[in-house]
Amino acid sequence: MSIPAHVRTSVRWCAIGAAAIAMMYAGYVGATWLRYGHTSDAPPDERDLTLDEFMPVYDIVERHHIRVHAPAEITLAAATDLNLMQSSIARALFKGRELILGSEPDTVPRPHGLLAFMRSIGWAVLADVPGQEIVMGAVTQPWEANVAFRPLPPSDFSAFDRPGFVKIAWTLRVDRVSATESIFRTETRAMPTDATARRTFRRYWALLSPGIIVIRWALLEPLKNEAERRASQGAVIATGIPAEGRLP
Repeated sequence: MSIPAHVRTSVRWCAIGAAAIAMMYAGYVGATWLRYGHTSDAPPDERDLTLDEFMPVYDIVERHHIRVHAPAEITLAAATDLNLMQSSIARALFKGRELILGSEPDTVPRPHGLLAFMRSIGWAVLADVPGQEIVMGAVTQPWEANVAFRPLPPSDFSAFDRPGFVKIAWTLRVDRVSATESIFRTETRAMPTDATARRTFRRYWALLSPGIIVIRWALLEPLKNEAERRASQGAVIATGIPAEGRLP
């Protein structure tokens, strides 16, 4: 039985598409491998002095931000309460990691809020500037199939140098623009503790960093929407008038 022409065409285009994606991914892996360790400084007005206290030197850094029409305090609260697993992209990427590394699914019941969730899997709060920023940190071997995050007291984090590990610190930060507007920022830094860990982590980062970066990017819009919803709801409660019905 002959295969219809339209089926052959569809298969051919799927194969071409898959090959193109594979080539793009291979190019990304190569470029990330070459760029590893070559980090860029944030502009002076975006520099994170609190994070600098815990990790002034790092091999990789990822920075993301989004402008939010909500007060800084509301934006930070929405960030800490964000449900990571509500994102279909995040769930798919976590599942992909399980398949690639052969890890076991996490069957432990976890809290829904981002901050509580991260603390439940081993991350520690290194610094908490009320209404402005939270810095989280842990030491880990991220290339392990069943990765474990080990919390450290803030006083021990910077000096930790046990061979074979990677120190990771990341932030939830909000910069005030006005009484009703803010910029949410998140920054992640990582630094291996020795040459062996650096070689292993460099391979891991080159291969799997796309998923890590996409998760951070994918959470920005839901965060913005939730913070603006809370701000609008607060305005309604305060005035009794829907935001769109307010007088100028």
